Amino acid sequence: WAGALGAVHAGEAGVRVTLQGRDERAVVLESLRIRVVERRSPAQGRVYRMSSGCGGSLTPRMFDVDLDVPRPVARSVAGNDSGEPIEAVSFPYSVSVTDPEVLLITGRTVGCDCDWFAELTWSSGGRSGTVRVDDGGRPFRTSGVRGHPVLDYDTGSGRWVSVADAGEAAS
Repeated sequence: WAGALGAVHAGEAGVRVTLQGRDERAVVLESLRIRVVERRSPAQGRVYRMSSGCGGSLTPRMFDVDLDVPRPVARSVAGNDSGEPIEAVSFPYSVSVTDPEVLLITGRTVGCDCDWFAELTWSSGGRSGTVRVDDGGRPFRTSGVRGHPVLDYDTGSGRWVSVADAGEAAS
């Protein structure tokens, strides 16, 4: 609904990708590449964030992407699940029908309004390919927020709160 109103991801966009084999053969994930197809000056306007929430039953493998650099790289980062550390993963690695994985690819930017997508290269049983990960055929769009007013949604009060106000309230 937000996209239909002209909204874009501000500062960062998290993309969840669930990977699972179709049969007992393992699928080897060879690489994850990021392609930026267009860079513009950051979009103007207010920044609204819905930061609270929780995950699902599969803990994602996290990848961080700096969209501001000329050739962005999906960098695997360590995470945690309920206090249990999760090591960063390196390619290649495999998934199967009984051992699925969820990737959380987070594209971040400070200085551009970027259109981007990911490419996941795989192989299995003598076959191989590359899958484009995008927003229903369109690139993802993420815009920097430096200098823009930022408002977080406070679920307790049911209202939008300025980050400066939220910071003062937390002190």
